[in-house]
Amino acid sequence: MADKITLEVARYSPEQDGEPRFDRYEVPLIENWMVLDALNYIKDQLDGTVTFRWSCRMGICGSCGMVVNGHERLTCETLLADYLPGPIRVEPLRHFPVMRDLVVDLSDFMEKLERVKPWIIRQPGAPEPSREFIQTPEQLAEYKQYSLCINCVLCYSACPVYGLDPHFIGPAASALSLRYNLDSRDQGAEQRLDVMAQHDGVWDCTVIGECSVVCPKHVDPSLAIQEYKISATKAWFKNLLMPGGGK
Repeated sequence: MADKITLEVARYSPEQDGEPRFDRYEVPLIENWMVLDALNYIKDQLDGTVTFRWSCRMGICGSCGMVVNGHERLTCETLLADYLPGPIRVEPLRHFPVMRDLVVDLSDFMEKLERVKPWIIRQPGAPEPSREFIQTPEQLAEYKQYSLCINCVLCYSACPVYGLDPHFIGPAASALSLRYNLDSRDQGAEQRLDVMAQHDGVWDCTVIGECSVVCPKHVDPSLAIQEYKISATKAWFKNLLMPGGGK
């Protein structure tokens, strides 16, 4: 087995570079090292100017998402040995502006996430509970898979629709919106549907499904979007047959 492997790392500084380039670095091939370990080795031992994000190193924070040999991955969960004999090409996530090297600007995603109000909403005037809300295991199971989203945005990078139409609300925001709709404590489904049923909401999705394929937590945002399409259609027919909600 080789004792070293080569990484080709995307380098780009918008203020200085006309276009991205790839710099090659040779790193030790240590058992159980991940791509993130190799990047930290480069940063610490070979080139301190290489820029990338990471935090927990445990597949929880979602900040170390990159494109590795053409596929969206969390680099803290991507074994170097799986890419023998190399080289391993590491690039920033697609469809987002590059701030520097492997770091992208996520402002657009954060704005979209805020629009769908991913928090529990209680209607004004709703009775105050006398105790904490209790949920059954069955109620938890309704939304649990969508609650596992860690906002790594690998799904946006893999989504060709978002690449073509940056106004598309996108997969993670859709999944997290549905997560709260399905929560028995929430009363904000109509507010979110007003956002999701717009042209740039769920209707742009062409059901390619790559968002669900790349999710490191096995969330199925493609399913969430299709569920929303059903809800929006039902709401449209209800409003057509009973304008004003039948009041």
